[in-house]
Amino acid sequence: MATQVVPSVQRRLSSDVLLALLATYVVWGSTYLAIRYMLVGFPPFLGIGLRFLAAGGMLYGFLRWRGVPNPTRIEWRNSAIVGAFLLAGGVGGTTFAEQWISSGLAAVSAAAIPIWSALFSGLWGQWPARREWIGILIGFGGVALLAVEGSLSASNPIGVIAMQTAVVLWSFGSVWSRRLKLPNGTMGFAAEMLTGGALLMVIGLVRGEHFTAFPEPSAIAAWAYLVLIGSLVAFSAYMYLLRNVPSALATSYAYVNPMIAVLLGTIFAGEHITEIGLIAMMLIILSLSLIALAGQRTKGSA
Repeated sequence: MATQVVPSVQRRLSSDVLLALLATYVVWGSTYLAIRYMLVGFPPFLGIGLRFLAAGGMLYGFLRWRGVPNPTRIEWRNSAIVGAFLLAGGVGGTTFAEQWISSGLAAVSAAAIPIWSALFSGLWGQWPARREWIGILIGFGGVALLAVEGSLSASNPIGVIAMQTAVVLWSFGSVWSRRLKLPNGTMGFAAEMLTGGALLMVIGLVRGEHFTAFPEPSAIAAWAYLVLIGSLVAFSAYMYLLRNVPSALATSYAYVNPMIAVLLGTIFAGEHITEIGLIAMMLIILSLSLIALAGQRTKGSA
């Protein structure tokens, strides 16, 4: 009887994992709104491409200055694959979609990421445990309830289609990245952002995107927030999670982001949470507990 050990979490999550989860939960819960502000002054693909080129360039330059080796040719290729699916397809598609859908609808749509990730993981023979499936479905139900809390609107079906495509591409790229040889540590994050950002710029130029005027201060501030916090902090944290914890836990941010959006609206915009919203949040917290506990497992095979 052979035993295949899959990524697991300790009974008490390490401080690094907790900090990475906090970054993806809180920061990415706010980036959907930041993207909306950025789109006021930036074309979608050029704006988000410049975001990742700036973040990746800063991180790459710092690491090379510290003496970190340059990625190999294969590592650059694999980084480009991850960048194409996660950044060009996932983030680029989300930014493109938010021209027609609300930030709240984008956040709620992303709740399907853990389900798609579980299905793609199954293609490689790593189906989630029963407790993980229960947690995934409970979390999805909680987000569905939470959807009634905000203004979830779409002015064009193109936005909905683009958002769902982005969710699928992000999920597939997340699962595939765990099986690719990537540069070690933060150099991998830098390479992925550089290659993904370059591809986004190409897509934007092919589409004929251009700047019609110098962006407003609010758009520049939103772009800078996406570069420094959304990319350097949250994206790096997410890639760390993908390499160190089960997929269900790494992608659990998709359930928390809509909840964070609602809480931010309550604190800063005077919105109110109804009884349904409170029930939804309790379901989400329950789902996260189940997913985290389910990480304490090994998968046996003959």
